[in-house]
Amino acid sequence: MKTIKHLFGIADLSREQIEYLVNMGESFIEVNRRSIKKAPTLRGKTIINLFFENSTRTRTSFELAGKRLSADVINISASTSATTKGETLLDTGQTLAAMQPHVLVIRHSLAGTCEFLAEYLPNTALVNAGDGAHEHPTQILTDLLTLKQTWGSPKGKIITIVGDIAHSRVARSHLLAAQKLGYTMRVVAPKTLLPSQIERYGCEVYHDFDAALPGSDAVYMLRVQTERLTDSCAFPSIREYHEAYGLNAKRLRAAGPDCIVMHPGPMNRGVEIATDVADSLKSHILNQVEHGVAVRMAVLTALCGGQHEEKSTDSGKPLSDDKAQGSLA
Repeated sequence: MKTIKHLFGIADLSREQIEYLVNMGESFIEVNRRSIKKAPTLRGKTIINLFFENSTRTRTSFELAGKRLSADVINISASTSATTKGETLLDTGQTLAAMQPHVLVIRHSLAGTCEFLAEYLPNTALVNAGDGAHEHPTQILTDLLTLKQTWGSPKGKIITIVGDIAHSRVARSHLLAAQKLGYTMRVVAPKTLLPSQIERYGCEVYHDFDAALPGSDAVYMLRVQTERLTDSCAFPSIREYHEAYGLNAKRLRAAGPDCIVMHPGPMNRGVEIATDVADSLKSHILNQVEHGVAVRMAVLTALCGGQHEEKSTDSGKPLSDDKAQGSLA
């Protein structure tokens, strides 16, 4: 299997690599549930988290992942970096790389940030923790672990993703993963929040939320990214948006008795999702948060050339019906 040096996006991973990372992530769930949450896997390794955008879940999960693997972890935010003094992104990246970290985790508002830096940082593994409206690969690996724990395999399932598709790196990464793993994506949004030519991903496109719900195995809600909107008339009002595209208990019942609810966070309760749905037994949102730490432990381990020997009882099962082969190394 092809070795990966960086994790830029789902687009760059094969099905086997996706399955390997998810399966390894599953093996780390038990570590995170211990009273002493520590493994020696990355002892002596250095991880730098460089976040130019605000984040709670992604940044904290990467920090916990590194520390629970016994790595040395450094966190840097845009407000505390030399970019506030006029230093370029490239100079910041080269400065940090000169300190010889093993992995540099980057979140940035510009798409392609990691790919750009990779040309100048040949000895440092780079992880895309979200870049603009491009991709968010570790969130999708997290979601796939949640689906694996729920269904065994997402193959043949229907996931209906609803909201601000145009600005969602999560949506794009899910669309790419669906093509590789054999599940169906339904995208639901007003026309103003859909990217052009979305059909090229092989998804089903709806503007009517209620029409998309029947037969859905999972409803995946997205917040409206108001910080990225350039059109103030993308939708009439928050109230009308919630009425048309908000997930409430009635809509969830229409999807069927076994449908689950997902959200990458942060949630805007009362906008894209009602509180009683977010806190219901069908909600897997907190499972996603838990699995995010485990998956990022797997990603850091793989990029540092490590192995995790402890595996859960079914961690070797593939996400699709075809047999997964080999490892990332």
